[in-house]
Amino acid sequence: MSWQQLLRWYGDAGVDEAVGERPIDRYAAVAEAPRPPTMAAVAGASDAMPRSRPPAAAAVPPAQGATSAHLAMACESLAELKAAMEAYDGCPLKRSCQRTVFADGNPQARVMLIGEAPGADEDRIGLPFVGASGRLLDRMLASIGLDRSSAYIANVVPWRPPGNRKPEPAEVELCLPFIGRHIELVDPALLILLGGAAASALLARQEAISRLRGRWAQYSSPRLARPIPAMPTYHPAFLLRTPASKREAWRDLLAVRKRLDELDQ
Repeated sequence: MSWQQLLRWYGDAGVDEAVGERPIDRYAAVAEAPRPPTMAAVAGASDAMPRSRPPAAAAVPPAQGATSAHLAMACESLAELKAAMEAYDGCPLKRSCQRTVFADGNPQARVMLIGEAPGADEDRIGLPFVGASGRLLDRMLASIGLDRSSAYIANVVPWRPPGNRKPEPAEVELCLPFIGRHIELVDPALLILLGGAAASALLARQEAISRLRGRWAQYSSPRLARPIPAMPTYHPAFLLRTPASKREAWRDLLAVRKRLDELDQ
């Protein structure tokens, strides 16, 4: 069961608030509660001199081991989401990267692009798609009249994998609640999923990107008012290695431009 299906099941069951990591045995809590003092004990204590000050209440420690799903669901703004991701230590990738790569562009834009994970340049600068792939992506956006002021860019995984390797499935699973909440908070009109890893993670489909690209899909989430049309296409890094595929990516971008124009009518 994916985390999207799990959240939908919780919502249907009426569970809309996380209150703790583990269930509480109320019967055990009652059994272990201290008994009230007897009147004799109270009287004896009042006669004791000197009187000691009551101990100060212990500070309640913050919740330990909060899952990415709990943290993401609690965020009501992009600023809160970024802070939660930067404070999260549950993903091993965070221990080997330089910084959390959150997003770039305009969060009010109608188009949100989502890639796989940061590379070395992105990890160093702290922004997605700033290396050679980023320069190609900028040209791709410009070809349909968009730029980083009219689009919003993020990654499924916000931390660079060592050696620019592909994120492991378990690592992607840990990060899915964050990118899911990211999409909900931005609430774009359209999604562009860059590469097979992003498309598979967000659409829960295992076909190759060559079969997914060029066909509109629907991204759904419990906190979205409606499904968001999503266009899978090739990742810019793949296009740099395989220039012949740019023709197909161009068709995908034209489909995005057409859908945006239809929204303006």
